[in-house]
Amino acid sequence: QLACPLDLGCHSVTHYIFGKMLGGMRAGGITNERDADEEVQQVIEQVRPSYVGRTGHTPAAWRATRVATQVVAGLNYFVKVHVGENKYVHLRIYRNLRGDVSLSAVDTDKTADEPLTYFQ
Repeated sequence: QLACPLDLGCHSVTHYIFGKMLGGMRAGGITNERDADEEVQQVIEQVRPSYVGRTGHTPAAWRATRVATQVVAGLNYFVKVHVGENKYVHLRIYRNLRGDVSLSAVDTDKTADEPLTYFQ
């Protein structure tokens, strides 16, 4: 869980995260993809066991490279993850308003050049 740099508590952390990641974008739309940062890497680390359980694949690498987000009743992350060699997967990860994350969907057999889009 991310600490609020303003030390204002959980509700303000949620607003801080949304403001930082989305720059005031309204609910429903997906942001343009951008380079993933350490915050996104921390999010994918939390869902790695779910990925392995769902796919039966233990990746040789696990590095977030690109991310797009969508405001819902919480936040959806769409993350391009390098899983070894020239292989990538796309993950849809949901973070609720309390900050809990869960793996919502996996799209396998992706390349480094494929754009992040909404998927089920």
